[in-house]
Amino acid sequence: MGSDAQIGRTNPLTEQVAADDAWTLVVEQTATWDEAEAKKITESVINSGEPFNIIYAENDGMARGAVAALDEAGITHGKDGDVIVMGFDCNTWALEEVLKGAWNYDGQCSPFQADVIDGMIKKLEAGETLTEKKIISEEKGFDCNTITAEDVANYGI
Repeated sequence: MGSDAQIGRTNPLTEQVAADDAWTLVVEQTATWDEAEAKKITESVINSGEPFNIIYAENDGMARGAVAALDEAGITHGKDGDVIVMGFDCNTWALEEVLKGAWNYDGQCSPFQADVIDGMIKKLEAGETLTEKKIISEEKGFDCNTITAEDVANYGI
């Protein structure tokens, strides 16, 4: 909690729920970014009987844990399912889930800054001074309707 990744992934959802009366946040749990914990949380929501139609997991492992709970409960998910699944981190295996339509979306930001950081290191090694005070990384997101095998190969980590 409190990391840039957590804040950057949580705030847009919180803002959307606050801005749109049609959105209801069924449960928001602080987890350890852990697959097993996410599975337990999802199982508790399923067992509560409260209807839901989106899993917004703040990393791929959490999404995988949530999907395991959905699968065990016989709840369909992904492109043609009853529950939309969204993860973050662009692990190759997660992008493959998006490609096959088992998940709807996977996004990422920080690993895509590697080229910028590499350039900064090279400048420092060459004795140059860095002028950048803040770097905003390009975010990438992949959805099940547009992702390609080439995206998985190029952006999976």
